[in-house]
Amino acid sequence: MAVSGRRLVQKARANVASIPAPVGGWNARDSLANMAPTDAVTLENFFPSVSNVNLRGGYTKHATGFPDDVETLMTYSGATTDELWAVSDGKFYNATAAGPIGAAAVSGLANSRWEYTNVTTAGGSYMYAANGVDKPQLYNGTTWTAIDGASSPAITGVTTTKLAHPTLFKNRMWFIEKNTLKAWYLPTSSVGGAAQSFDLSAIARLGGYLVSMASWTIDAGYGVDDNLVFVTNNGEVIVYRGTDPASVSTWALIGVWVVGSPISERCLLKYGGDLLVLTLDGLVPLASALQSSRLDPRVALSDKIQGAFAAAAAQYGNNFGWCMLYNPKNNALIVNVPVREGGQEQFVMNNITKAWCKFTGWYAFHFALLNDEPYWSGAGFVAKAWTTGTTGYIDDTNNIIGRALQAFNYFETRGVKKIFTRARPSIFSNGTPAITLGIAVDFNIADNVAPLSFTPPVVGIWDSGLWDSAIWGSDLEIQNNWQGVTGVGFCGGIQFNSSSNKLNIQWASTDVVFQLGWAGI
Repeated sequence: MAVSGRRLVQKARANVASIPAPVGGWNARDSLANMAPTDAVTLENFFPSVSNVNLRGGYTKHATGFPDDVETLMTYSGATTDELWAVSDGKFYNATAAGPIGAAAVSGLANSRWEYTNVTTAGGSYMYAANGVDKPQLYNGTTWTAIDGASSPAITGVTTTKLAHPTLFKNRMWFIEKNTLKAWYLPTSSVGGAAQSFDLSAIARLGGYLVSMASWTIDAGYGVDDNLVFVTNNGEVIVYRGTDPASVSTWALIGVWVVGSPISERCLLKYGGDLLVLTLDGLVPLASALQSSRLDPRVALSDKIQGAFAAAAAQYGNNFGWCMLYNPKNNALIVNVPVREGGQEQFVMNNITKAWCKFTGWYAFHFALLNDEPYWSGAGFVAKAWTTGTTGYIDDTNNIIGRALQAFNYFETRGVKKIFTRARPSIFSNGTPAITLGIAVDFNIADNVAPLSFTPPVVGIWDSGLWDSAIWGSDLEIQNNWQGVTGVGFCGGIQFNSSSNKLNIQWASTDVVFQLGWAGI
């Protein structure tokens, strides 16, 4: 008897597969048909940890009442105290304390886009700030001083309004002269004095101008030492080693390399013993970039999201707001992506696993740490970020919306159609967040999950709520409830959407029920 080419291969029984949550993170590099099962096509507002995928923390408005967008945050580190300073409408404000801000400490500045560094000398602990337009500002923990040739302290030998990017290197203050290939340095252990020029015009073969500089700690065969790194707008990286630029015996050029053109003036970040460079080629660790070809994208930390990173750099690369922050408390590296000026996206990497995700809902211009807590600046306020605990997991007064599309999975039966019917996420939560599951089939990445809404319960407040009447919060508890899903296809990707506030969500795994259909078409 002849057998049909579309013969049935299943016997009307349910198959169940259990898939770990996408701890591998966001994958914007590989083909949709060639991703690891623990990767995600989309991972928004969920942070991939070592064992779970967790809803990110929220934010609270920390300092309010600024006259305009807060475009710069600066952290002053004194001997006994740390302070957070914010720049808005060409004015410096102390934003350390929560609540409405006071009067501006400095005003009348040309713009609010400043770079800064901390420096300690025998005279005390200082913070230097400069923008290449105004006179540099020096803070001693009490007062700000506009630095020129007649101030106290003073910088002589250069027009100080041209100085930008203050950098501390081996007990010596350095500056970049705005829109040139020239740098300036001061005497050692000093915040003033006669500035000496250091011209890189004969070294930078691609021309252009300096955009940033930083100290870089590396062992290049001479033992661990600090190097001074200059980056031009054309992507040349010029590295020097030594102590006194005026002495040929103690100062030497290590090398000149070419990486991708840097994105923004805030393109460098100290990252452990390395230095990260934010470029059109991705987020590149300098040690790896200088040892490998620029054509090898695997050296970039952003390699796994290179498709999304390249698209963002091409589309938004000229917007103000690109910056980076290493947040050690949450083991996270944050790259602010200004979709508009006042960026509304962040690409975030787990520092342990190097897995990525994307944050939305934080409309940030700049990030900074104060006492190891992350803060970001927005439109007229400074926010404390990544808030958790009983008062966290809420964006000011708004729900946090999480979205995920896990990698498409053939469930070990390639070429066989499947009828998906149910799914059950295993989550840990301290409440009952709104969670909806769906199934995307055959590489259709459209979000087909119904919109979510969530109304937080009114919980009891200690010392005022009535026992046996008020609702009290709980510790994290496992929840694994079945939901109906609908999809017919050869492969499926789990869609996990959530809406909640003041509730922690830790996603561990998902069980999927499906029936096998028939082989072929």
